[in-house]
Amino acid sequence: MPKPPRYKQIVDRFADEIQSGRLAPGTRLPTHRQLAAREGLGLVTATRVYAELDAMGLVSGETGRGTFVKETTLARELGIDQAAIAADMVDLNFNYPALTGQTELLRGALRQLSSAGDLEALLRYQPHGGRAHERACVARHLARRGLAASAERTMLVDGAQHGLATTVMALLKPGDVVAVDALTYTGFKLLADAHRLELAPLPASGAGPDLDALETLCKRRRVRALYAMPTLHNPLGWVMKASRRKQLVSLARKHGFVIIEDAAYAFLADDAPPPLAALAPELTVYVSGFSKNVATGLRVGYVVAPLEWVPKIERAIRVTTWNTPGVMTAIACGWIEDGTVDRLEAEKRADASMRQVIAAQALGRLKRVTHPASYFLWLPMPEEVRPDRIAAALMRERISVSTAGPFCTTAHVPHALRLALGSVDTETLEQALRRVAEVVEAHAY
Repeated sequence: MPKPPRYKQIVDRFADEIQSGRLAPGTRLPTHRQLAAREGLGLVTATRVYAELDAMGLVSGETGRGTFVKETTLARELGIDQAAIAADMVDLNFNYPALTGQTELLRGALRQLSSAGDLEALLRYQPHGGRAHERACVARHLARRGLAASAERTMLVDGAQHGLATTVMALLKPGDVVAVDALTYTGFKLLADAHRLELAPLPASGAGPDLDALETLCKRRRVRALYAMPTLHNPLGWVMKASRRKQLVSLARKHGFVIIEDAAYAFLADDAPPPLAALAPELTVYVSGFSKNVATGLRVGYVVAPLEWVPKIERAIRVTTWNTPGVMTAIACGWIEDGTVDRLEAEKRADASMRQVIAAQALGRLKRVTHPASYFLWLPMPEEVRPDRIAAALMRERISVSTAGPFCTTAHVPHALRLALGSVDTETLEQALRRVAEVVEAHAY
C-alpha cells in the first residue's frame, strides 16, 4: 500500500501527539517557517499542515501570536463535550436553574391533570400551532409582560430552540445573510450552520450591537434578518435601552429585514423596556419558552409572529414535530393560569441575583461582564492567558466551563470564559468559582 503524502504523515504525527496528551493544551507550535525548515517542507505545505490540524479542531491560530494546541475534550460546537459532564462534575457550562420544591409542583400538576375532563384529548394529535385555548393562555401571559399578542399570532412549539428552528425554516433560505452579535447564542449558530445561512457579525457598542455597523452592513449586503437578544443577552447580559430599540426598529423598516427576537432569559430583567415585537409587530418574530423560567425538561415554547407568517411557521411545526406534546403544554398552561409561572419567575430572579453576589465575592478582582440578575457571566481573560488551558485545568478538577469559541461569530475569538451559575447548589457554586479564580490567577501571574 503506498504511503500517504509526507505532509499527511506530519499531520497524523501532530494529531497523535495532541490526542495522546504528549502535546499539552495551550502548547505553542513552531511558526510556519520554523516547521517548514525543520521538516524540509515548502512554506505553502507547512501552512497546509496547520490548516488541516485546525480543520480537525486540534489547533487554533492567532494573528501575531502563533498556533496553539487546543484542548481536545472541548467540542468545537459547544465548548465542551456534554458526555464529559458526569455526575461528579460541577457544571458551570450549561444552565438548568431549578428551585427547591419544583418536583412536588410536578407531582401536584400530574395529579390535577389526571382528573381533568379533557384528558383523553391529550392522547390525540393537536393542531400544529397548539389548541386555541392554550394559545390564548400564552397570549394572556405575554400581555402581562408588555407584548400584546393575539391567540391567532401565538403558536406553541417544543421549546425556544424549536421556535427558532421553525422560524428559520419558514422565513429564510440557504445563503440568506443574517446579522448577529459578534458574540451570540450557540444554539442559533448551530441552527444557521445547519440551514446554510451566512452570519454577519456586528460588534458590540455598549449595551447592544453597533447600529452604525448594522446600517453599513445593510448598505453593502442584502440583510434578510437580524437575530437579537435585547432582553437579556446571552452571553454578555446586556439589556438594550429603549432608544436603541427604536433605532434598531427604524433600521429594520428602512432596509426591510426580519427581526428574530430571542427572549429566553427576558424574565430575569423585570424592568426592561418593551420587546422589539411590541415596537414592530409587523416584522418581528418573538421566541421564548418555559425551560429557564420553569424547568428545562418542560419542552414547551412559543412563537409570536405577524399573522401573514403564521401559516408558514405552522407548516414548519408540522414538518418537524407535528405539534407540541399535549401533556407538557397542559401543565405549562395550568401553571400560567394558577400563578405558578409568575411565582417561579420572581423566585428565580431573586435566586439569580443572589448567585451574582456569590460570584462577585468568589471571583474577587477578576473582571466580569454580566447583568445583576443573570444566571451567567462573561469572564474576560488577561491577554497572556489561554482560556482553553484554563478550561482543561478546571476539567481535570471536575469543573466544567465554556470558552468563548462556541459563542463567537468572528474569526478572532476573545480570550474569555462563560460561566453558568444556575445548575449547582450555592455552596458548590461558591467553592467552584473560588477555584476558577485561583486557576486563572495562577496562569496569569
